[in-house]
Amino acid sequence: MKTAKVNIKNLFLGLILVGGASFANAQTTQTDSANNTANTAATSQTGNPTIDGLKKQIEANPKDTESLSKLATAYQDASDWTNAIDTWKKISALLPDWAPSYYSQAYAYQSAKDDANAKLAYEKYIVTVKPEEVEQNKKNLAYAYFYIAFAEQQSDPNKAKEHIAKSIQYDPTNQDAIKLSKTLNS
Repeated sequence: MKTAKVNIKNLFLGLILVGGASFANAQTTQTDSANNTANTAATSQTGNPTIDGLKKQIEANPKDTESLSKLATAYQDASDWTNAIDTWKKISALLPDWAPSYYSQAYAYQSAKDDANAKLAYEKYIVTVKPEEVEQNKKNLAYAYFYIAFAEQQSDPNKAKEHIAKSIQYDPTNQDAIKLSKTLNS
């Protein structure tokens, strides 16, 4: 069991790095759905050796969360959002208390332009982060709260104000959150 805890810790630390990169990417990247579709089709037709190798590893051991995580990340790198989401969901089923899988799901949903499910996944991420993990997850928590506030600004402005306040609490330097806060509170 000690080995499993060490592997989960290593996986968690690795995905924090991936999550940090994804966080920055989620804030700065505009996706083009036509390009994403073309990339997904090209990946399916030509075969991606990384994805193919990881799929074989997972066939041999379907509960290998480290390989599943690498596969989900490979799908994200290939802009194959459907498979990335499905793979992150498998990880969440195997490790339901592991917050980074929900953040990564949210990122994939957001990239796939599925805002409703992205919001739900960010909400799940927020409630799944353990108190002892808050410090190392501040940037991702800030973005998750920002995303939810942005999504709720029209339908529930009061709730949006609460979420944007939390976002700024976790990252007081986020200019987008500061602007949204000013808009919501004016």
